[in-house]
Amino acid sequence: MHLVYPATLAVLLFCVGLYGVLARRNAILVLMSVELMLNAVNLNLVAFDVWLRDSLHAGQALTLFTIAIAAAEIGIGLAIVLLVYRNRGSSDIDRLRDLREGTGPPQDGSGPGSADEKSLAPATDNAAGSGSDQGTSAGRQHA
Repeated sequence: MHLVYPATLAVLLFCVGLYGVLARRNAILVLMSVELMLNAVNLNLVAFDVWLRDSLHAGQALTLFTIAIAAAEIGIGLAIVLLVYRNRGSSDIDRLRDLREGTGPPQDGSGPGSADEKSLAPATDNAAGSGSDQGTSAGRQHA
């Protein structure tokens, strides 16, 4: 068997996956690109195992290990992406990066409770919560 054909295919798969990781902004597409890169590595492991005629079949064993790790990575990665999408409404990686970089103290002198922080807070039902809070505080004032 010629080693050139599977090695060339693996290089092409890896390059397509690398392009997807670097160019895409959607987190699900980035996870799919990482899977392409892992499959290229698996193809290389099996091709070199066959080419070297290894009696222990170490390349195939490592491929099974890599497939198990990739399955766990996709399961956890999709769970995180779905949670981020549910909370933020988007799975755009640039938006998540902007949220991470903006964790420092405010530069304009506005402290806690500013209008910016209130606009970023999740929407809640204030009518039900404020009525029960007012009733308990009114009862304490009269006692």
